[in-house]
Amino acid sequence: MPEKNTYPVQLVQPDGRRVLDRVHAPLVADIDGTRLRAMYTDMVVARRIDTEATALQRQGQLGLWPPLLGQEGAQIGSAHALAPDDYVFCSYREAGVAYCRGVPPEDLTRLWRGAAHSCWDADAVKMTNPSIVVGAHGLHATGYAYAAHLEGAEIATIAYFGDGATSQGDTAEALGFAAGWSVPVVFFCQNNHWAISAPVRIQSATPIARRALGYGIPGVQVDGNDALAVLAVTRQALLRARAGGGPSFIEAITYRMGPHTTADDPTRYRTAAELEIWQQRDPIDRLRRLLEREELWDTAFENSVAERADEVATRLRTATLTMPDPEPAELFDHVYATPHRLIEEERREYAAYLEGAGR
Repeated sequence: MPEKNTYPVQLVQPDGRRVLDRVHAPLVADIDGTRLRAMYTDMVVARRIDTEATALQRQGQLGLWPPLLGQEGAQIGSAHALAPDDYVFCSYREAGVAYCRGVPPEDLTRLWRGAAHSCWDADAVKMTNPSIVVGAHGLHATGYAYAAHLEGAEIATIAYFGDGATSQGDTAEALGFAAGWSVPVVFFCQNNHWAISAPVRIQSATPIARRALGYGIPGVQVDGNDALAVLAVTRQALLRARAGGGPSFIEAITYRMGPHTTADDPTRYRTAAELEIWQQRDPIDRLRRLLEREELWDTAFENSVAERADEVATRLRTATLTMPDPEPAELFDHVYATPHRLIEEERREYAAYLEGAGR
């Protein structure tokens, strides 16, 4: 028998109309107008953070920035599903998730300016700092979730990564361990179609979510530009994890409308026509159209969102431009959680070197 066609979960069409889905719509039945407006606001602010940080890099104020333009629906939709005690393990593009977890705008650029080894206090917001090593944090998310399970904590972890990370051995190991030990972790793949210049078809000859099935992990595809659908499937996976059902895999189909990082030139490997298609599926425009259709949009709300975005952007820019350079000796801070003899020895040697160099 031919395999039955399956389609990505979608609750809101690009024109703002709702989709009848008796399985997933009940998962977001509590999302009223106030919550929809809050999600829209967070998406606009996330885009403004991204725009401001990109501008700062172009002006020489940041060494690098990984844009999230076009992925706001996947990030904000999933972030709104998380409980305060759930722990987030991010890659390097999840500034929108970080904002939703309570990371102050002033902390978002510290690493990218070269002023610190990290951006924020991970334990304060239950979210790790940007992971530059592609796919490595999937193992960290799995290990943390397993340890929490052994201690009886009713939490889940979520690991964010791109389509390119699914080709990494670390991701495969994380999936294998999570499946074998029924670990409460959600693997959240933002399939933005390009791993730098490599198209997604090179990463997998089958839909990425199906690869999870080979590990015994349920996988689901969702329209990643539909924030409401992303919220629904992420809630479903987190509930399953907290209830002892084990890991889940979500493939959020979205598109990176900007470059991989500010060091990249996407015009060298993709066409303007492809970009135009995805611009018509803009996640922010989609949610706005839903708000308009359901009479939740007015000038006062529009102005309040713009003011909030301006406020956050101003805080981000001001903090970046006034960020003090670190002292050289701070290189040894936070290497270990507790004092370590070798680190202290290296600190003394480095201090002697600086003194001899006339600093």
